[in-house]
Amino acid sequence: MTVSNLQPLVALDVPSPPASKRFKLGLSDAATLTRRDLLVWFRNPAFLFFTIIQPIMFVLLFRFVFGGAIPVHVPGGYVNFLMPGIIAQSAAFASFGTAISLARQLQKGVIDRYRAMPMARSAVLLGRLAADTLRLTVTVLVILGVGYAVGFRFNNGVLPAVIMMVFGVAFGVTICTVSAYVGLAIKDEESVGSFGLVWLFPLTFVSAAFVPVQSMPGWLQAFASNQPVTIVIDEMRALALGGPLALHAWQSVVWLAGIAAVFVPLAVRAYKRAS
Repeated sequence: MTVSNLQPLVALDVPSPPASKRFKLGLSDAATLTRRDLLVWFRNPAFLFFTIIQPIMFVLLFRFVFGGAIPVHVPGGYVNFLMPGIIAQSAAFASFGTAISLARQLQKGVIDRYRAMPMARSAVLLGRLAADTLRLTVTVLVILGVGYAVGFRFNNGVLPAVIMMVFGVAFGVTICTVSAYVGLAIKDEESVGSFGLVWLFPLTFVSAAFVPVQSMPGWLQAFASNQPVTIVIDEMRALALGGPLALHAWQSVVWLAGIAAVFVPLAVRAYKRAS
């Protein structure tokens, strides 16, 4: 065959599927990646340790070692004061898995393979956040089970207890959006792990998680009282034990919505630029 006999290539104009079908296909892709992330979690002992065993250790440590030295004035004593803080801290620390996993996938070229596949671009982040939501739900339930074994009790009814657990999971998922951005932006697994300690530890420990804010030095109280971890924990504590709900409820929602509104677009942008 000579060059003159070759037929020119014609690009076919393939119509785009309707929006409803694209939405369903995107959900299907996200569900597939959710299942993949959950399988990695179940098969990796390190993930199980940091998301389940570590919070149990914190509960036992603060309940039986430090609890007797920390005076609080709440119904049920220190264990009731402690549990909302443990839930929030564990939810925040669980976001380490999101950042490290995305950084590892970038280093190993998994993200590049995802891009080459006929799948929705949003499925990677949506699937990861869906898996994190399920993982955090399991973690919160395990922590509450251990808390009940060591004396924690809800004093405010069933519905507030459920809302408290939802707040804890929502807080963790919101922090996961920050971690997703960190993992995709930094890209290096070891650097991501070190950076997570830098910003998460001060936020969780300089808060109302383990001690009353009033016990801190005056110059530190202003920060501890108004940062999002304390506000969310105070709302969870009021839901569990009883107390004023309205102020911290709307503040918590505003903080969580604001953080997600900032870091979800940043994470999407970092995913598009990652290579």
